[in-house]
Amino acid sequence: MPFKSALSAINFDTRWTTYRRPNQLQAPRIWRRWLCDRGSLTQHLIAASNNNFRVEVEQQCWSIPSRSEAKVLGIKHRQVALIREVKLIGNDQPYVVARTVIPAGTLTGKQKQLATLGNRSLGSLLFNEPSMRRGKFQISRLTSNSEKAGYSLWARRSVFYLSNKPLLVSEVFLPVLGQLDYQPPLLSCDKIPLKKA
Repeated sequence: MPFKSALSAINFDTRWTTYRRPNQLQAPRIWRRWLCDRGSLTQHLIAASNNNFRVEVEQQCWSIPSRSEAKVLGIKHRQVALIREVKLIGNDQPYVVARTVIPAGTLTGKQKQLATLGNRSLGSLLFNEPSMRRGKFQISRLTSNSEKAGYSLWARRSVFYLSNKPLLVSEVFLPVLGQLDYQPPLLSCDKIPLKKA
C-alpha cells in the first residue's frame, strides 16, 4: 500500500463530511469507534500495541496545502504551511498514516515546538496542552482512483486550536487496526448538522 499517497488528492477522491451521530456513518461499527473517539489516538494506539508504539516521519516540509485544507484552516489558498506526514506504528505494523498542516502563523510563541517534534507523537503534545480545544470531526472514505488498487480506507480530520491558533490533523486508519482486539469506547461524534466540506 503506498503510504505517502494515502492523503493525496491525486490518488484519492477526498470528500469530507461532518456527521451528527456515529450511527449515520456507513462505516462498519469497528471503524465508527476509531472515527468518533475524541480522546488521544496516541494513547489508544499505545494501549492497542501493548506499549510497542512509535512514530515514523515520512516527510516534513513547507508546502501548499490542498484547497480543502486551506479552507478548513481559514487560510488563503496557495498559502504555504508546514506539512508533516507520519506513520503511527504498533508492533512493527503501520496502524495509521497522519498528515498535519500547520499554518506559519500557528508556529509562534510556545507553538514553535510543533516544528521540531521529530519522531515524537503530536498527540503527546496536544493532549497535554491546557489551551487545546478540538473542532468538529469530518469523516471520509478514501477510495483509490486506480481501478487496479481496489481498496478504500476510512479517515477523519479535525482542526485543533492551541492558544486559539489552528492546525489540521488528518488520520487514515489502515486495515490492520481493524483486526486488533483493542477498541476505543464508542462515544458520539459532534452533535452538528450534516454538511459537506
